[in-house]
Amino acid sequence: AGVFSTKVMMNSIIQFRPMQNKWLYQAGKEKKVRQFYQKRYVAYTLSFVVIAVGILYSFVGGVSLDTQFTGGAVLKYTFVGELDADEAERIADELLHRPATAQIATDLGGTGQRLSLTLAGESGITPDEQQMLNERLSEEFADSELALSESFMVEPYIGERSLRNSVIAIVLSFLLIMVYVWIRFRKISGLSAGVMALVALLHDVFIVFCTFVLFRIPLNDSFVAVVLTIIGFSINDTIVIYDRIRENRELFPKLSVIELVNKSISQSFTRSLNTTITTIISSILMCVFAILYGIESIRMFALPMTFGLVCGCYSTICIAGPLWVSWQLFKVKKKKTPYGHKEKIAG
Repeated sequence: AGVFSTKVMMNSIIQFRPMQNKWLYQAGKEKKVRQFYQKRYVAYTLSFVVIAVGILYSFVGGVSLDTQFTGGAVLKYTFVGELDADEAERIADELLHRPATAQIATDLGGTGQRLSLTLAGESGITPDEQQMLNERLSEEFADSELALSESFMVEPYIGERSLRNSVIAIVLSFLLIMVYVWIRFRKISGLSAGVMALVALLHDVFIVFCTFVLFRIPLNDSFVAVVLTIIGFSINDTIVIYDRIRENRELFPKLSVIELVNKSISQSFTRSLNTTITTIISSILMCVFAILYGIESIRMFALPMTFGLVCGCYSTICIAGPLWVSWQLFKVKKKKTPYGHKEKIAG
């Protein structure tokens, strides 16, 4: 519906003579061809360094899973004035003998504050334990008018099932996207196009994972939402470039595969960059809004989303296309076919 309505509106707009000026659409201007394939090792090195740092930090700092995936309990309190989150953590840990994490957030509009206390473990919390904790916190923070507003428990088997279903959803999305690209781009060797698009998506997902680890954000449903969103955003950009490669292959059959990809990416470069910048601005504004008003759930989504958008644009331009060229050149070399300027690689 969105694509159809956009097409109808654009067709209506260009009926007006002032809107038929080619200058508005940058028509007739030859795009400068950038040497993306020749500079591929710069991009590969950058990606390798970022991924290596992420892996190293994962081993050193560890990967934190939210109670949604591990099980446990979450208690939320309202309070006024000042409250020491670290002291609340210490009290819960000492009283219940289980790891606790405390976070303070401000309600939208700044009308009140909330203390969120997450208790990790393989079980929930009994009514007696909850009552004991409430009394101890109220005693410690007597001037804060602490009051329990919400509590929920996640059993370990539920968390395990949620984690398993999340992984299945991500893996299925990868496989279906690869099959779709394989079928749609048969004219440019669909299998290699699908596999290289999958490699670029895996690269994006790992960068998102590293963002969660580096900023000490527990892996939860926000991680799954960010990953699926970035997969859709990144593959859309990749498909645009593959489409341009397919079109240029028919328009310029004498171009070598390296020149073909460099030309196609250069033609799509401005479009990809503008789309990404526009989306990143929205994501940054959402992140700033969440930080200012203490909305933790939005911050845990918007911050990794911003990094994922940057990475999605980068991998589409610098990873997927050059890797596809390398696959084509490897096929030629394997067949011991001399590669010339006018050679056209078959799918």
